[in-house]
Amino acid sequence: MRLELQKITKQFPGVLANDRISISVDKGQVLGLLGENGAGKTTLMNILSGLYRPDSGKILIDGKERIFRDPAQAIDAGIGMVHQHFMLVPVFDVTESVVLGNEPTKGPLGSFDRATARAQVVELSKKHGLHVDPDAKIESLPVGVRQRVEILKALYRKSDILVLDEPSAVLTPQETEELFEIIRGLAKGGTSVIFITHKLNEVIAVADKITVLRRGAVAGETTPKKATAAKLAEMMVGREVQLTVSRSKSKVAEPILQVKGLNVLNDAGGLAVNSATFEVRSGEILAVAGVQGNGQTELVEALTGLRLVDSGTVVLEKKPLHAGSPREIAMAGVAHIPEDRNRDGMVKGMTIAENYILNTYHLPQYSKNGLLNRKAIAAATEQAVKDFDVRTPSINTDIASLSGGNQQKVIVAREFSRNVRLVIAAQPTRGLDVGSIEYIHRRIVEQRDAGAAVLIVSTELDEVLALGDRVAVMYEGRIVGILDAKEATRERVGLLMGGITK
Repeated sequence: MRLELQKITKQFPGVLANDRISISVDKGQVLGLLGENGAGKTTLMNILSGLYRPDSGKILIDGKERIFRDPAQAIDAGIGMVHQHFMLVPVFDVTESVVLGNEPTKGPLGSFDRATARAQVVELSKKHGLHVDPDAKIESLPVGVRQRVEILKALYRKSDILVLDEPSAVLTPQETEELFEIIRGLAKGGTSVIFITHKLNEVIAVADKITVLRRGAVAGETTPKKATAAKLAEMMVGREVQLTVSRSKSKVAEPILQVKGLNVLNDAGGLAVNSATFEVRSGEILAVAGVQGNGQTELVEALTGLRLVDSGTVVLEKKPLHAGSPREIAMAGVAHIPEDRNRDGMVKGMTIAENYILNTYHLPQYSKNGLLNRKAIAAATEQAVKDFDVRTPSINTDIASLSGGNQQKVIVAREFSRNVRLVIAAQPTRGLDVGSIEYIHRRIVEQRDAGAAVLIVSTELDEVLALGDRVAVMYEGRIVGILDAKEATRERVGLLMGGITK
């Protein structure tokens, strides 16, 4: 066996991150390591790459125990990591990026031998089918090509155990399929690949065998031939999960939100949203697709009052919506499920009840003359916890102590507790287990069926296609296409996500 991790245990204060985990991968094999956020995948790989030391357990390479005190020792042993967030210098070219830290030199002063480095990069890219321009600047490359550069970096250091951490998170469907071809080619050439993901269909498509982690331990092992998405989901969560979204045909009525010529600047003063024009109607879900970083975050912040509009108009039920006042927008009937629940959705250190009334505490039912009506707040929160199946010992529990799924349920309960006309949900299921995803999707569809207009922004294409009655695609700040659900195939949406409109 090329690589074995035997009974790896790692504990942090209050958290058993890895509980006697054992995994193995042979030469030329692709191991799919499947699990939700918090399942222990990243901790395990940080141990393998020398960033952490295990509390107990062994790492074996070709049957010999290895102890890594730092990442350099792991690299020397043939382990290469390709992180979800690329470690590349934008102003460097491909050649410089690949050889950085291990550059060939020439002459008595040891100056950088660019010609040799370039030749090595060209040879390596041809050998492994990783076609890149060795002279191209990193900042000019599409995301999928940058990922190839990261893989080349690892191969240049003679890594034959390659760890890919959520490699498709920033890719279009077409780029993901190209990545799978690269992985298959590497495995055929003898490289051992560990493919870390939470996406069920991807692990079935590319892996030779699958190990599922749940709550820091191995929940099961299988192969793509024996596995189904439903079985893997059950293994991940510990119960049967409905993977498809049950919903009736939408009953579309009048426009609720109308956006025309919207321009929004990013933090650096650049144009993040460029002339966006669209509408969302009562009884429909408009799902916005796009690779992260194409203006979706700024669009949502502008619509919810968290960012100023540079120009253009936003109309809610025929009344202008003025950006810059989140309370005014919330009181107009807008529910906001934010992209980053930790930063914008809740206040850690406050109770569930306090978080539940964050945007309604000033209303008469909860306060009078500046004093909170604790009895009314408790009654409303108890009912919400029951209605939204929030797993907590008490409404007075610090929200920080809840799981991600239960934190999100509190946020959704709060936002849906009012008479909602427009729901704006940004990455509503990010970091949640498949059971919580199933629940949040059902609640969002309920709002649509009750007559609200729903705007969902998601980088998960499966989520976009499952929920959207119409699908809008953002690329470099522009809405490059709006498709009806029947037209919105993975291929067509994927091309639009890459900026290809013809």
